[in-house]
Amino acid sequence: MKPLEEFITSWKDTPSKTKLAFTQIYEHLKTLEDITLEFKARPKVSFSLRPRHSSQKNRSLFAMVDVIDDDPEERWLSVCFYKEMITDPDQAGELIPEGLLGEDGYCFDLYEYDKDEIKYLKQRLSQAWKNAKE
Repeated sequence: MKPLEEFITSWKDTPSKTKLAFTQIYEHLKTLEDITLEFKARPKVSFSLRPRHSSQKNRSLFAMVDVIDDDPEERWLSVCFYKEMITDPDQAGELIPEGLLGEDGYCFDLYEYDKDEIKYLKQRLSQAWKNAKE
């Protein structure tokens, strides 16, 4: 994951601490078993981390963690899941019809670091990982 590590190293964090939020999410993903991580860089658009469970057959990912790069001085995160892979008991996400690779999904936007929101997103990631097994 050299390009991902280079991206993280070169990212200068801001007072919003979205880099810290991203790295905590990334570290959580690395604790999940039987996954691969794909990194897609599209500078000035997004940097996308895409986890996939090794037993997934029909989908290329179970979540998408995007660093939105429309303003590199103030990047923000959008973490998305397929609708049927997670629950959203706090109703913190936004349902996006056909918003995740052409399928309905929930997206959670994070504009600044919030430990409770990070905890909630980690719970959703673990839930999606568990439900991704086919």
